[in-house]
Amino acid sequence: MAYGLAILIWAAGWWINTNLANGARSDTRAVSFAIPVIFGLTIIAMWEVLVTMLGVSPVILPPPSAIALRFVSSIPLLWADFQQTVLKGALTGYIAGMLAAFAVALLSDRSPFLTHGILPVGSFMAALPIVGTAPIFVKWLGSDWESKAAVVGVMVFFPILVNTVAGLKDTSAMQRDLMRTYGAAYWPTLLKLRLPAALPFIFNGLKIATTLALIGAIVAEFFGSPTVGMGFRISTSVGQLALDMVWAEIVVAAIVGSSVYGLVTLLEKRMTFWHPSQRA
Repeated sequence: MAYGLAILIWAAGWWINTNLANGARSDTRAVSFAIPVIFGLTIIAMWEVLVTMLGVSPVILPPPSAIALRFVSSIPLLWADFQQTVLKGALTGYIAGMLAAFAVALLSDRSPFLTHGILPVGSFMAALPIVGTAPIFVKWLGSDWESKAAVVGVMVFFPILVNTVAGLKDTSAMQRDLMRTYGAAYWPTLLKLRLPAALPFIFNGLKIATTLALIGAIVAEFFGSPTVGMGFRISTSVGQLALDMVWAEIVVAAIVGSSVYGLVTLLEKRMTFWHPSQRA
């Protein structure tokens, strides 16, 4: 019975989305928004039906209704965790790592020696596991948000740096020669030609860094944190078998990550409207 109802829900969602995607208004923004929403609601409905009707223990997998109730009842706690992990740890580290990456990229652009020296080191550092670097920063900077910001800064630094350096080199010799014929020095050429041409690469690095920042801040809290924070709440809730609280924190992380990624994507569309990838 449970499997049959789940299949029926899936078939209904599939039928609705197929008709929307192939309909006369398939290119409208409303339909483009509705299709993933319906798909997500279909998955949630199947999850609720299977977990409830099959009697799955909440310790293994709580139903979405229980997660929603926990979310609503724990909003003050979730808000405090959000402030500690996202606003203090992830956001501070993201901004610091981004600014440092831009500064080093400009220095590397002026020095071929630095370019050839720092990029291999950057690739090596980017490959280091966070479970190895996070405890070190916690020992150095303490268990509060400063150590989490340092972990995030290191994680986002190298993707942004590599993409920025690659973008600054994405101009043709003819374009640079044209700027020189106009008498443009290094900085006017950088600001008017090379930096705008590098924006698609820079935003690619920024979008990669948005996901890394939140993951880094949460995982770093597993290795030392005050009694607040998303990583701290997840680790303690798992120990208490409160899986509904764990899923509530996951929902918050998913909403925050998707929202920040969407904001960066929207900013990219506004600033790189001239690029072929952004043309309608």
